[in-house]
This record gives sequence, structure tokens and C-alpha cells, in this order.
Amino acid sequence: MKTKINAIIIDDEKNALESLALKIARYFPQITVTHKFQNPQKALQEINQNHPDLVFIDIEMPILSGFDVLSKIENPNFEIIFVTAYSEYAIDAIKHSAIGYIIKPIDNDELKLAIENALKNISQKSALEKNQQLLQNLVNNGNSTIVIPTQKGLSLLKTADIIRFEGIDGYTQIILKNTSSILSSYSIGKFSKMERLHHFYLVHKSHFINLNYMNEYLNEGYIIMNNKDKVPIAKAKRTTFLEKIRNI
Repeated sequence: MKTKINAIIIDDEKNALESLALKIARYFPQITVTHKFQNPQKALQEINQNHPDLVFIDIEMPILSGFDVLSKIENPNFEIIFVTAYSEYAIDAIKHSAIGYIIKPIDNDELKLAIENALKNISQKSALEKNQQLLQNLVNNGNSTIVIPTQKGLSLLKTADIIRFEGIDGYTQIILKNTSSILSSYSIGKFSKMERLHHFYLVHKSHFINLNYMNEYLNEGYIIMNNKDKVPIAKAKRTTFLEKIRNI
């Protein structure tokens, strides 16, 4: 087993980064936290260039989730410990892949157990296979998935099941094709920046629609979705929107 372990931490919350780094240094002096990232894109560059042994990563981050980061890594041959603020979430993709996770606020005993398991796995060199299995599980859950923070915890949604997003007082209502809806604590602006939602279009400051479910464009400034919802389109966006749908 390696006597020195290089680790990085990825979390959009600075306090969470610093707190976790202190706990790791206190309980596992053989682990060196070489980098702490609030920006997942910068973390991707570091991982692909320098290949850490262990990565602690928040699941729920704007633009790129923890899953998105993993899917973009060229050779994910390192141990992962996912971190989440939600104790009620149960993502089968993680559990079935035998990948570690811890809940915020971090319990010291749970952290120690997760790291001890990760260190054993490092010695067994099984990370690549497990990470590939996780990615495959995510694919099996849909061509593309996003993690949604809700009042109950986290929901893992297939993007193909989402008809549109509607911003409401800083929250976002997510309308699904099965006629149900989910209220998320994310603002609609966060959703509009997610790379996995490239086939969606922000037609209005409060409306972000799945172009695959658009049925009709009305010259009066509305879009009719295939569930019959009538969505307004901002005047400033009409020209570029029409150019985009003509090229689909």
C-alpha cells in the first residue's frame, strides 16, 4: 500500500472545503490534500494532468455536478468519496458501484470509515473498474441525468423526462412528461448553465424549455409545448430562438 496518498477536494462551498481538509489532516496524516477547488472545471484540469489517488467531491454543484465531473475525466483511476448535504437521498448508481459517500455535516466516524475503505481500495487498485461501473449505471438511468436538490433531498432525473423549467421566486418548478412536477431550490439561472441541458433553451428569464418537446411557435410571442403548456418568449430572444430551431 502507498505510504503517501495525494488527494483533492471539490466543493463549491469554501467553508466545506476548509473544514474537510482540516479533518483529513487531523485523522489521516498520510493523506496530503494537494488542491482544494470551488470550480469543478479547474479541478478537471488538475485531475487529468496529475492523477490524484483520492478525490472528495460534492454531488450537488452548479453547472457541473459531481457525476458530470467524473464523466469528463479521461482515466478515472482513483478512489472517490462523494459528499452530499442531503441525508435522505438514495442514489442506486453509487451504492451498486460500491463507491463511498458521506453526509454533510460530516460525522467524524463516518468520515474515518469512508477514508479507511478508500485506502484499502487504493491498495487493491479497483478504482477504475468501479468508476466505470458508476458511469454505466448513470447511463442506464437515462441518456443524461442531472441531480436536483429538493425539499426532501436529491432527485436524479433523466433530462429526457423534463419538459421545461419555470422560475418562481428564486426557486424552480420542473415540469415532467409524466404530468408531475418537482420544486427545486436551485434558481433557473443555475439550470440554464448546466452543460447536460444543451438541448434546452432559455426563452424568457423565467422559462427554460426542452426543444424536443416544443410543438408550435406563435407569432404573438408564445411557444406551445407538447403537454399543451403555453410558454412566453421574450421579445429580445425571438430572433435568435427562431434561428436556432430552424437549424435543428
